[in-house]
This record gives sequence, C-alpha cells and structure tokens, in this order.
Amino acid sequence: MKKINFLMAAALIFSVAACNNNSTKTAEENPVAMQVKEDTVMYKLDSVGMIGYVAWDASTDTKRPVVMVVPEWWGLNDYTKSRVKQLAELGYLAFGVDMYGNGMKADNPELAGELATPFYKDPAMAKARFDAALAKALSYPAADNSNVAAIGYCFGGTQVINVALLGDQLKGVVSFHGGLETAPVNKDLLKANILICHGEADDFVPAAQVAAFRKKLDSIGANYTFKSYPGATHAFSNPGATETGKKFDMPIAYNAAADTTSWKEMRSFFDKIFK
Repeated sequence: MKKINFLMAAALIFSVAACNNNSTKTAEENPVAMQVKEDTVMYKLDSVGMIGYVAWDASTDTKRPVVMVVPEWWGLNDYTKSRVKQLAELGYLAFGVDMYGNGMKADNPELAGELATPFYKDPAMAKARFDAALAKALSYPAADNSNVAAIGYCFGGTQVINVALLGDQLKGVVSFHGGLETAPVNKDLLKANILICHGEADDFVPAAQVAAFRKKLDSIGANYTFKSYPGATHAFSNPGATETGKKFDMPIAYNAAADTTSWKEMRSFFDKIFK
C-alpha cells in the first residue's frame, strides 16, 4: 500500500510540474497563429486609377518576400485573389495586379481580347502598369524590398516574362500556361530567373512558339527552367477552366495533376531565389 501511495504522489508531482512547465513556455515555443490580412488597395499611374488586392500574414512584424500576381486576361477576379491568399499563407506578401485599371474585368473572350491586346502590343505600357502596382506593394512595412518575384497566369504569364526581359529588378518570375511571344531579349536587362510551367497540349502556345522562345533565351545565356506537363491544356491551373471552355467553346481545361505539380515547382523555385 505504501508503495502504491508513493507512486501516486510521484505521479501527482510530475503532473503539476508538467502543467507549470507548459504555462511558462516562451513565445517561440508557442508560435502565434497565422493571421492573413486581406485588403483591396487603390493606386494610380498618371490618370489611371487601379484597384489591387494584397494579402500577408499580419501575426508578426517580420518582413516577407513580395510576390506580384498578374491575372489571366479575365482581369483581377476571384480566382486570382485566391492565389494571392494562398501565397500569403505560404509566408509571402502577395499583391494582385489590376492591369486594366479601375478594377475592370471581362466575362467573355471578346471583351477579354479587347482589353488584353494593347498590352501584348506595347510591353512598355504593360511594364508601367506593373511597376505602379509594384511600387504600391513595396510601400507596405511588411514588404522585404530586397526579395521580389512575380507570377502570372496565361496573359499574366506573358506579362511577367516581359517585365523581366525589360529589366525589372526581380529575383524571379513564374509563368503558368503563359504565351511565349514576348519582348526582345537583352542580356544586359534580364536579371531575373525564369520558371516556365507549360501544358504540352496547349493549343494557344504551339511547339514552334516554345522552340522560338527557348532559342531566344538560350542565345543570351538566360537562367531559366522550362517545365511541361503531358496532357495539360491552356489554363490548366484554373479549376473553373473546364466549365469556361465548354461555355465559350475554347480548348482550355483544368488539370489537377499539372496544377499541383506546377505549384510545387513554384515553391521550390522561390526557396532557391529567396535566400
């Protein structure tokens, strides 16, 4: 009986000590839960007003790398905003770019084409719109101005490649199923690493366009990685692409495997460039 009482007392002492130890843990041992803050933000370029979208973890004062997000030709819609929030949850300050101005969005291919075409024709204009958004993003106290990258989808993929080719000081850019007819290459201007995530079954970006693009980058010794995904079409990363493709008779569709793999490729790419 004495032995049992001794064991019970020892267990009680151990339990109390454990509780006391838990109550005195440091903040480092009990990290604060992530608090993703989301904001719609107004900014301007000359007379053009733009409506961007920014998200970051507000639970700490630690500065974090900045990732700019340029949308598909539909404009800064809910899909793009979901990617901005995902990036914030990974620890980045992410900023959705309003390329068209005034928060304009398209709900059909005809209007989307009208809105997007001027930016394809005038990469310098597109760069100016992007740079206005970048300046706003870098004004946030949480932004690490020394670590900046950009990602883009479809139309946006072309635009982030172009801003890199035109000399923006970015650590890297990632194009998801973006068009590869881009601005001219110049080894003195291109500073960013480039990751291309391409669907092999993309009818909008045929093999000849891919070959010509890679030849251009190779001609200046560009630092780039080209990933392609069998069976993946244009817009493979957008879960709504299949429905949109059927609605407008467009050769686009969501591909879960390519979406998952390309996102992992992007994360590894960021781990490499943000040091």
